[in-house]
Amino acid sequence: MQRSPSPEQMQRDQLHGRQVAAMFGRIARWYDFLNHTLSLGLDIYWRWRLARVALPKPGGVVLDLAAGTLDVALALIRQYPGIRVAAVDYTLPMLVHGKLKLTGGLEDRILPAQGDGRKLPLPDESMDAATIAFGIRNIRPRMAAHKEVLRVLKPGGRFCILEFGTGRRKVWGGLYNFYLDKVLPSVGSLFSGDRAAYRYLAETIREFPDERQLSRELMDAGYARVFHVAMLSGIVYLHVAEKACAPAAETAPEGCAGNVADAREDGGVLRCFTPDDPGKAPSADE
Repeated sequence: MQRSPSPEQMQRDQLHGRQVAAMFGRIARWYDFLNHTLSLGLDIYWRWRLARVALPKPGGVVLDLAAGTLDVALALIRQYPGIRVAAVDYTLPMLVHGKLKLTGGLEDRILPAQGDGRKLPLPDESMDAATIAFGIRNIRPRMAAHKEVLRVLKPGGRFCILEFGTGRRKVWGGLYNFYLDKVLPSVGSLFSGDRAAYRYLAETIREFPDERQLSRELMDAGYARVFHVAMLSGIVYLHVAEKACAPAAETAPEGCAGNVADAREDGGVLRCFTPDDPGKAPSADE
């Protein structure tokens, strides 16, 4: 049985989220270019695979959490032309950059909204599927996000996670580990000028649970079925967690739903936060 986090831990988690958001805000304009460069373009295929397994109903609504610059949202729309996507991310500059891609009617089908994955601004059982690409490792505690996604999914809906495998395991004779330690921070720093950001990304990959541990987390969160698929020798994993088809409980966790009523626009992106967490970057003394 999991213990509730202490107030001190909750404050640390909130500060961590704001620091990560500020970091991604600094590299937002380089994010797409470096994703494609550092993965040799494979990230496009990985996101296609992620969208492929979401399987939303025709005309349904999909949550893309940690939506970033909206590449997953666009991949979903391409594969399922009749759906709409709620693209939620904690970092406003990433969404603002992504919104530039929404032309030719896409702005009516993809809704970028700044919000917290641990307190989603969505009603119970409102999403046909949910996706997250390379973002779950940035959320603390992860269990809060797992349960929030479970809450907003319709019965039978899928939560599809694309994430790097743990960097603690040697892949390709340690070549992948060398890439994390040396190549990722150096190339990221060369183009973005922010070595700390790409050092952080490498550290979170190394610290991330392996595929079996993540599967156990998702089962503990209440998903009925969980499976995963290794890609590129386990450098990347695609995880799928399904909500049970039986009707969910009628009572939502207090304070989880209804935040949309308090949303406001900033740069054309909805901002959906609770009063105790305005989504601002930490001040210099934090």
